[in-house]
Amino acid sequence: MKQLYDYAIVGGGIIGLATAYKLQSKYPEKTIIIFEKENEIGAHQTGRNSGVIHSGIYYKPNSYKAINCKNGRDQLVDFVEKYNVKHETCGKVIVATQEFEIPILENIYERGIENGTPGIRFLNKQEVKEKEPFIEALKAIWVPTAGIVDYVGMCKKMVSLVIEKQPESKLLLETKVKNVIDKKDISTIKTTKGDFQAKEIIFCTGLESDRNAKKDALKIDMQIVGFRGDYYELVPDARYKIKGLVYPVPDPKFPFLGVHFTKMTTGAIECGPNAVFTFKREGYNRTSFSFKDSWEALTYKGTWKLFFKHWRKGLEEYKRAFSKKLFVKELQKMMPSLTMEDVVYCRAGVRAQALDSEGGLVDDFKIEKTKNHIHVLNAPSPAATSCLAIADQIVEKI
Repeated sequence: MKQLYDYAIVGGGIIGLATAYKLQSKYPEKTIIIFEKENEIGAHQTGRNSGVIHSGIYYKPNSYKAINCKNGRDQLVDFVEKYNVKHETCGKVIVATQEFEIPILENIYERGIENGTPGIRFLNKQEVKEKEPFIEALKAIWVPTAGIVDYVGMCKKMVSLVIEKQPESKLLLETKVKNVIDKKDISTIKTTKGDFQAKEIIFCTGLESDRNAKKDALKIDMQIVGFRGDYYELVPDARYKIKGLVYPVPDPKFPFLGVHFTKMTTGAIECGPNAVFTFKREGYNRTSFSFKDSWEALTYKGTWKLFFKHWRKGLEEYKRAFSKKLFVKELQKMMPSLTMEDVVYCRAGVRAQALDSEGGLVDDFKIEKTKNHIHVLNAPSPAATSCLAIADQIVEKI
């Protein structure tokens, strides 16, 4: 196998693969190698999120998130339509179920207008019922451009297009990058399958992004802390109760959107995720534990500052994580007719959240460049929706 490549991408999630696709499209003669430590692509955040195409309604106007989400959504929809990746623009309802949520809902609407989110409008109680007959709300926002997509299917298509355009480009699975040695214009990449060389390296490693940055001697002012999200799903006999996407009004103090109902491209209806501190970055069970991950998180002062600031919220989330009854109770705020028998546990994901030393949740995308290396340090939701727009920015930095 060829050992010297023009570009190396570390991480086979949707950001890394979108970057490979954009690079190969722009420079068809260049060679790219992609390293993925798992035995499949999209095994972590990409394949374990809600599968939603976000519209960009929530995000601070002119932030990276707002700009990239709108641009990224348009590019994503064009891509999945062109290449027949499973998707559906089913629309989303954001619902206020209590009086105090209505001003927050109205702020979200104003943000949506500022961000140019197409077609959004308020719904009254009756109009909510027309969209979602089993949902009870005082007021809601209809977001017609939100949808669902098979993100792993999209990843597979991007890989096939890279290799089709340049047969010397490669994806290596089960290949962990151990270290990178930077010498002048060529970097040596030491992996579990031998050494490779590349002129430019792009690190898109999600839950491991801070560790890879430190290994690369990049000075960073944040650390990744994992938040697990549990998902339940409606049993087949209860799927008729949801037609599209139904979200609560989110707590403005947190970058999480709250437990929601999500139609999936498989036909299933998922409920979730919650957000609880996890003791293992890639731990998908309630009892998953890693001494290294826990030690790093719990000896970081930012983690404790976050805990002290938001201990009540954290406690609520933890109780709900271990109690189906409390999880269902949260969903019943939007759908009072939901019963315990309507939902069953199905899976979990872990979100890579950058945390600064003061306990602040780094809300926006964060990409840093050294001489010949680029590090995607923070790419929280809506990074999957924004992947092609983020990839454009990475290509620009190169």
